[in-house]
Amino acid sequence: MLSKKVVPENIMKMVRAAIKLFLVLVFLAYMVLWIMMPTNLYFEHWMPEIRAKTKSTYFGNQGASMLIYTFPILFIATMGCIYLHLGKKDADHNRHSRMVQTSRLATLKQPAIVRGPLGIVSWMELSFLTMFVALLVWSTSSYLNHMFVHIDQMAAKSGLLVWEAKLEMSGLALGLVGNICLAFLFFPVTRGSSVLRLIGLTSEASVKYHIWIGHIAMTIFTAHGLCFIIFWAKTKQMSEVLKWDKVDVSNVAGEIALVSGLAMWATSLPQIRRKMFELFYYTHHLYILFVVFFVFHVGFSYSCIMLPGFYLFLIDRCLRFLQSQQRISLVSARILPCETVELNFSKSPELSYTPTSMVFVNVRGISKLQWHPFTITSSSNMNPDKLSIVIKSEGSWSSELYQKLSSPSPIDHLEVCIEGPYGPASTPFLRYLAKKNELCPCFCSDKSDKAFVPTSYQANNNMFYMRCRHDTLVMLSGGSGFTPLISIIRELLFKASSSSDRIPQIFLICAFKKSVDLTMLELLLPVSGATVDISCLKLQIEAYVTRDKEPATDNRRPLQNVWFKPNALDAPVSAILGPNSWLWFGVIISSSFVIFLLLLGILTRYYIYPIDHNTGMIYAGSARAALNMLFLCTAIAMTVTAVFLWSKKQNGKGTRQIQSMDTPPKTSPAWFHNADRELESLPHQSLLQATKVHYGERPDLKKILFERKGTSVGVIVSGPREMRQEVAAICSSGLADNLHFESISFVW
Repeated sequence: MLSKKVVPENIMKMVRAAIKLFLVLVFLAYMVLWIMMPTNLYFEHWMPEIRAKTKSTYFGNQGASMLIYTFPILFIATMGCIYLHLGKKDADHNRHSRMVQTSRLATLKQPAIVRGPLGIVSWMELSFLTMFVALLVWSTSSYLNHMFVHIDQMAAKSGLLVWEAKLEMSGLALGLVGNICLAFLFFPVTRGSSVLRLIGLTSEASVKYHIWIGHIAMTIFTAHGLCFIIFWAKTKQMSEVLKWDKVDVSNVAGEIALVSGLAMWATSLPQIRRKMFELFYYTHHLYILFVVFFVFHVGFSYSCIMLPGFYLFLIDRCLRFLQSQQRISLVSARILPCETVELNFSKSPELSYTPTSMVFVNVRGISKLQWHPFTITSSSNMNPDKLSIVIKSEGSWSSELYQKLSSPSPIDHLEVCIEGPYGPASTPFLRYLAKKNELCPCFCSDKSDKAFVPTSYQANNNMFYMRCRHDTLVMLSGGSGFTPLISIIRELLFKASSSSDRIPQIFLICAFKKSVDLTMLELLLPVSGATVDISCLKLQIEAYVTRDKEPATDNRRPLQNVWFKPNALDAPVSAILGPNSWLWFGVIISSSFVIFLLLLGILTRYYIYPIDHNTGMIYAGSARAALNMLFLCTAIAMTVTAVFLWSKKQNGKGTRQIQSMDTPPKTSPAWFHNADRELESLPHQSLLQATKVHYGERPDLKKILFERKGTSVGVIVSGPREMRQEVAAICSSGLADNLHFESISFVW
């Protein structure tokens, strides 16, 4: 007889599987719509029939546009929130049985391109990029074929030359194709997106997709604008540049949107973005101007094509704004001689995050406007009430922060705000793909560390793989790229000391410029390092100092701990909407959209319809668009604020006050001085014994990786672009089929 616990778990799995299947079908139908959009069948049959069946005095023609373009994605996002909420209850206790993939999927995740303007691109990413470009090419060719069918008669009727008519039609076709890019542009930068989480992506890993789509979109829109400007110049209609038609397309609005987009595009180029980040950051806020005047340009009905992604982005942006108003309790800071600081914040024990997650930090004492992303270095399992980040002094903002904390008379309180955390749903560095009947280190027997994959995970066609742990894990870092690996080490340290799970052997290869940077290795242990036994982890550290040929002999300030006074106005870091964030996020999406539809219906039925009977020929289109945008923003702001305040009130009941610490723990010693170091505790002793330092040389990455002879070797690289590209090239060379590559990069 099955236990009571097994039955609900099976039901939960069935419900989630049904939701997932249904969402896949909805998404496939949505993509079919995009493929059919440029065809005559769509324009002459599908769209007129849909409009006829959805014709209403409450919404007019824009009702059909919202139904087929906007509703499917918002429905997927809402149901995805329910799916993710139910997934929290179906945790890791069934991880083995639910992690099944095909060998083809494993191959698709390997690097396909390691050098070039796109960076490191996997076969899967390359496949989807190819399909997206194919959609754009198909749409462009289809639009042009239909527009050029009767171009001769059209040119003669308008008194134009054939090439002039073709130029005008080409500009129109490019505008239509550019809207496809705009429809997908905002999804990758929606940090708390359920859509991204459903397909296993995070916003920080998806920024490059936003960059790709942005470049394509601005290329197309620029060509679209140039076509019409050349056409107007050749046909002596330059007065069209200043046209703002009451009921037709507004050219002025399109030009303002294009200029705004060009400003964002120019400042987002790598040469400008990396050297003048603040210019890029502030200029990118022109997206508000771009979207508003884009809607004025094409009308609200047609802008429903790009509305879903921007709608979810607005909700996320509003939530981030509300979260950023809360001051966070900064408990302590560790100051390293290498001009690096570790900030330790108080955290709600209910908040859980995975390794390599990140937060955006604002220090109001330095700048009220600047927000900077940092990787979380703490483990929510090892330190349930603390959240830590590491900041290396490399720019003006971080340098000023370091000076404030390391001054002879350090401050006793720092006003900090945080957005996040944001991160992956799982920890892929603990998994690998084991083939049927392959020796797998995940299942241990009494006689050996390895056992065959159980038959319950085997498929009849012998092609299915099972996701298990790596038996060896190689982590490679360069410079500040070391910080994302700290959270992984701490998480593995927690698992090794608190469970019977088999932890892979870990090789940590880190390259630093100067010997003083070796003090960053201290951060592998949390502030409470004296209570952690690192010897339980099979860890080997190879540290390379590239510029110093011997240990530094100059006297430097030792590692310090600074403890801050608690403030009653500060609060611990917590989830934006509490422990049930996904459920509340689904409520926000659905409720705000319903409120928007109600406001839109009332406006159309009782104000616009009596004037022009929804013909669009009397009431100004720009006025309608402005009111629709106002209602949309109002509905989102009302719903987000109400849910946020309600969630904060409910979570506030269980939030305990931050207590001051009367006796802070002992400070950690400096790392190296004349190659010697005080061995103060067992954790630091074990860390020193696990470390081998190489001076005046760089790591031989190919030799290091090819020497790993395990069944499955997970390779995680975090560092400069050149280092990541070299490691990707080694793993994808085919010379060692046991290497499984994964890159961590927050540099766009």
